[in-house]
Amino acid sequence: MAEKVLIAMSGGVDSSVAALILKNQGYECIGATMKLFSNEDEGFVCDENHKTCCTLDDSLDAKDVAYKMGFPHYVFNFKDEFKKEVIQRFVDAYENDLTPNPCIDCNQFLKFEKLWQRARELGCDYIATGHYANIEKQGDRYVLKKAADISKDQSYVLYRLDQEKLAHTLFPLGNMTKDKIREIAAENGFVNANKPDSQDICFVPDGDYVAFIERYTGKTYPDGKFLDKDGKVIGTHHGSIRYTIGQRKGLGMGFGKPMYVCSKCGKDNTVTLSDNDSLFSKELEARDLNWIAFEELKEPMRVNAKIRYSHKGAAATVYPNGETVKVVFDEAQRAITPGQALVMYDGDIVVGGGTII
Repeated sequence: MAEKVLIAMSGGVDSSVAALILKNQGYECIGATMKLFSNEDEGFVCDENHKTCCTLDDSLDAKDVAYKMGFPHYVFNFKDEFKKEVIQRFVDAYENDLTPNPCIDCNQFLKFEKLWQRARELGCDYIATGHYANIEKQGDRYVLKKAADISKDQSYVLYRLDQEKLAHTLFPLGNMTKDKIREIAAENGFVNANKPDSQDICFVPDGDYVAFIERYTGKTYPDGKFLDKDGKVIGTHHGSIRYTIGQRKGLGMGFGKPMYVCSKCGKDNTVTLSDNDSLFSKELEARDLNWIAFEELKEPMRVNAKIRYSHKGAAATVYPNGETVKVVFDEAQRAITPGQALVMYDGDIVVGGGTII
């Protein structure tokens, strides 16, 4: 009997080709689109300039592809879970001076928790997604590895996967390029072969996260004081929630020289500015750790550490520190930002990760 897989189909070309590959490999396939969010629920109406996911058209595109390949397709309503585990965490983080990555929360709590739960209810052996990453069995552990196409690698946002999820997850696109995927989709007449990739955060398609938070909470965030590193007031800002570490543009006033956000305090509603050199640091601490390559870090280890999705990674040593870790970089890194994910690599293997504090 063929093994059964539940495939997360967003309506995009990646998950559609992932489904085709699994079907051709002999799996019994079921398509699933997760209904997570409606922009209209929060007063935002999308237009053609905002490429997002979770729309009715996306569900129809996924259903069309599943129908073409001859397997069933379901839509699961996870809007309540998404609101609790992704949107509320996003809002809470910004209100507490953190810069979150909601895609990581969505992967952990929705794609690889709720979807795996549904997969088991349907008698599936695996779930599959169109992520660009690889999973391998090495000894008695499953390891997460970078995609072959480093320009598309998504292992950073998958670092919270545990051993159970890794054992029951398939990433069919891990060794493929985007161009090849679109070529396969076109050859098979998929309606989404040339569909643009979704951009930005799905529930903030215009990128204005503060406007979204104000709509969502019903709050307004008052003006406050810009401070220099000595604590001297040097100007007025429009609410500390509007600023991120390392930001230069959009400060709303001039200072006679380039100034950058180096820290902020929501409690006092202050934003501290500095020169660019002051943004560099060689150390960070991280909490809420998930280890993949081994059960526990027991001694210092050399790693290549990424401090944000777009970061290329930098050589560092990670030290165990109880429920946290301390990371010391060989060279100072710019704008290490609380709330972002620290993900550590040994070559192309994800060692583990946590949240920067």
